[in-house]
Amino acid sequence: MARIKNMEEFASVSGISRPTVSKYFNDPESVRPKTRARIEDALKLHDYRPNIYAMNQNRKLTKAVGIVVPLLVDPYFAEIARNLEQRCIDAGYRPTLFSAHGDSAHEVEVLDSLRSLKPAGVLLAPLGRASDHDVLEKFCADVPTLLFDSSVEEFGLSFVGSDNRQFTTHITDYLCRTGEPPCFFEMKTPANPNAHRRRQAYLDAMQEFGQPAQVVSIEGEGWEFEEIGRIGGHKALEEGLFSTNTILCSNDRLAIGLLTACYERGVKVGRGEDCQIRVAGQDGHPHSRYTCPPLTTISHDYDKVSQTAADSLFAAIEGHVEPWKSTRIEGKLTLRDSA
Repeated sequence: MARIKNMEEFASVSGISRPTVSKYFNDPESVRPKTRARIEDALKLHDYRPNIYAMNQNRKLTKAVGIVVPLLVDPYFAEIARNLEQRCIDAGYRPTLFSAHGDSAHEVEVLDSLRSLKPAGVLLAPLGRASDHDVLEKFCADVPTLLFDSSVEEFGLSFVGSDNRQFTTHITDYLCRTGEPPCFFEMKTPANPNAHRRRQAYLDAMQEFGQPAQVVSIEGEGWEFEEIGRIGGHKALEEGLFSTNTILCSNDRLAIGLLTACYERGVKVGRGEDCQIRVAGQDGHPHSRYTCPPLTTISHDYDKVSQTAADSLFAAIEGHVEPWKSTRIEGKLTLRDSA
């Protein structure tokens, strides 16, 4: 038989309507079992496979792009989402923003909603370990999706995020060179999977620098990091859990909670001779400049992360698809009065 060139020809030779065939290729479970069996028999007979990215050329006509973050009220995700949203608008796309609200079941609902919208593409920061990996893998196979912030296997077109290992190693080195070596302050069960990478990077860095490592893990679950840091900070200070006067927090929001605990206990934070403790964070929280004292941190390069992620997705929508790769962008050390 002559080579089948497109879906219209396949529909004609298989005796199945073009809309039904298209519906099958978008979601095989969306057609009746008998119809699905007929289509699959026809596929074996005619050896036809649709060009997924040619199909997606129709998607791009919608100019709709989904942006999904784990929790929109988290200032980091709000800032990166704002950057991505503006880049979509500048490129002529219509972005729609979704939050998973820190819940895996809600993340699945968001992906289902996006699938029904048939967007040109999706920029997705998954929950990570809490995500339903089977659902996530199938969504990424069906919809042009670029993952950012948290990498889940080699799903999607590619991954773009910050280099958490470089983050923690760089700020640990600074703290070791400028005072007592730091303890690491973290949640025992962190919501964000990047926390585990930062803890391991701290342990490796302290070993490399020939310094004793100490991890102080506090109780608390969910995304109320500031309050968890405040309560855990009170407990750690009261029980003398910090072996040095320098504390590196897993993220800026925990550090803000610890600063509040220090204030409430009359513990002065900073670099002056009359200060009792140094505190540093990680992330470049948009409000870290306005804590008291202003927080030393290592910041995401928001502009570069958002530009790299958006440009990679737009190129794929236009048909320029490259092999999967992971791009991790270094952070910038910001020195302030807290350390």
